Amino acid sequence: MEFHQKTFWICGSLLAMLAIVAGAFGSHYLKNKLSIENLNIFEVAVRYQMYHALALIGLAIALRIFPSSLLITAGWLFIVGTVIFSGSLYLLILTGVKKWGAVTPIGGVLLVIGWFLSLLGGL
Repeated sequence: MEFHQKTFWICGSLLAMLAIVAGAFGSHYLKNKLSIENLNIFEVAVRYQMYHALALIGLAIALRIFPSSLLITAGWLFIVGTVIFSGSLYLLILTGVKKWGAVTPIGGVLLVIGWFLSLLGGL
């Protein structure tokens, strides 16, 4: 398996595993400790993390069929974007430091650019 395929497969699997752990943590431990609003924010972080974990696994497979530098760049943007987007939301909720919310859109923009490059890579 080529370097990027393997990296995306491993990162996607790791992010998916951690999303399941975070989701269980949120639904069993944080459920009674967070406000509804903060629990919803936490769930958005988990959901986006899982979406992009699965997208990375899909990219690993797609790269085998459609080798493309655009898809490789999209994969790296998915990794960095997910860490920044979901990570900043986790930190916002778990630390209560509102400034982490200002970082979240950076991750979101990286994810959008990653999807755009994925689109271009498929054309």
